[in-house]
Amino acid sequence: MSLQEVIESKNYELIDVREPMELEMDGNIEGAVNIPLGEVEDRKDEILSIEKPVIIFCRSGNRSGKALEYLNSQGLKDGYNGGGWADLKAAL
Repeated sequence: MSLQEVIESKNYELIDVREPMELEMDGNIEGAVNIPLGEVEDRKDEILSIEKPVIIFCRSGNRSGKALEYLNSQGLKDGYNGGGWADLKAAL
């Protein structure tokens, strides 16, 4: 499935890997779980236990790409880089 197909399915979990202060300054996407990039490794079991596609996003797509690469190496099967939060919010 492509990211667009996952978005259209309306069956996904959103994970925002930005820092909490970025959410306060820039805004967020309703329903997204905030797991800052520095916490992804410690919370990987929580993320890997999600039973639907996972869309990971940040400010620009760089940190979400790093998080996705790590999670894929740990066994994540259905993860997507949602890129920057503003673009993803517009796509949703």
